[in-house]
Amino acid sequence: MPRINVITLQKEKIAEIDLSDSVFDADIKPHIMHSVVVWQLAKRRRGTASTKDRSKLTYSTSKLYRQKGTGRARAGSKRSPLRVGGGIIFGPTPRSYATSLPKKVRKMALKFALTQALREGKLTVLDSFPMEAIKTKEFISRFSGLQLPKALIVIDGKDENLEKSARNVPGVKILRAAGLNVYDILYYQNLVLMQSSIPLIEGALQS
Repeated sequence: MPRINVITLQKEKIAEIDLSDSVFDADIKPHIMHSVVVWQLAKRRRGTASTKDRSKLTYSTSKLYRQKGTGRARAGSKRSPLRVGGGIIFGPTPRSYATSLPKKVRKMALKFALTQALREGKLTVLDSFPMEAIKTKEFISRFSGLQLPKALIVIDGKDENLEKSARNVPGVKILRAAGLNVYDILYYQNLVLMQSSIPLIEGALQS
């Protein structure tokens, strides 16, 4: 069973805790994490690219010029895709890029990402991060002592003061335990878990 230190914002060790084997000591399978990241990014795509085919264009329906005698190819519609300003053939239309992925696979990938963070030394457990008010400057001052660039901070639930204080800080993201995902864990260099969020994470992934 893996063990990890619990530290304060001053980087002082105050305790040691055991982490779940099934969540933080899994047999990593990179291809599953890759599948989940692709699934996440596909869901984020807006899919708003759109073009007009000939049926969506509004032009005069009169014949452009007479059928014979001009020496030119016969033409009847300005909306033809062959003409400048005409409709687009097989162009993109608004669509959803989302695909389905079993919940079991998504849970597995999350376990693999957490295990990888722990094994690579990117996981830090904080006892707490109290913020009495929404103060970005104060948040930066407190968090800079940990010396963790580009960090994802996971909290147990809603904490308006902390979330809003860190909202505009470059390289820092506050995420509630319920929204923990593979992409963010892999994207950020460091993963900071509040001690209170660990039981929630383990409970969700073990069920």
